[in-house]
Amino acid sequence: MNHLLRSISFIFHPLLMPIIGVIFYFSKSPRFIPKEIIWAKLISLLILTVILPILLYFLLKTLGKVKSIYLETTSERIFPLVLNCIVIIIIVKRIITPTQIIELYYFFIGALISSMACLTLAFFKIKASIHMTAVAGVFMFFIALSIHFSINISGTLALMSIIMGAIASSRLHVKAHNYKELITGIFIGFIPQLILIPYWL
Repeated sequence: MNHLLRSISFIFHPLLMPIIGVIFYFSKSPRFIPKEIIWAKLISLLILTVILPILLYFLLKTLGKVKSIYLETTSERIFPLVLNCIVIIIIVKRIITPTQIIELYYFFIGALISSMACLTLAFFKIKASIHMTAVAGVFMFFIALSIHFSINISGTLALMSIIMGAIASSRLHVKAHNYKELITGIFIGFIPQLILIPYWL
């Protein structure tokens, strides 16, 4: 059980949440989007949201800006969060623009707001669970898509609820966060996506 709870934090790492949200969108969207464009977007996003952050983490570790992948202190979170904000800005400027796929554009705008909120809290020495922020943002995006496209995804939402519970349990088990930090993370991920819904729904 100990190994299972620890592995959940890696299986559902925040770096993977944006690409999960994008894959879900393309799988459920009734709009015709050429496969070439879908693959181009997915590969670009995979490079920017997963591969690049991993390389930047090793760079920051080499420079002594972070000690471990867990980013245990608020000071360790500042550089990764700043870089994450820059990456998302590049995405909404170059990869997912409002004239192309407006739903995904606002999904990433919400993610940017969430990252900036976590960064602001880090400056004030306040930790929020980035794991919960990421999964809560994706969860709210899924709910909005189900309304937008008038599709029944109750099974997916139930699974996401279980995943959120598993991630929260994992973070508590490894003593990475307390209840307050988990709840703060949920609100930081959930609220921006909720506020942005009227702009595209």
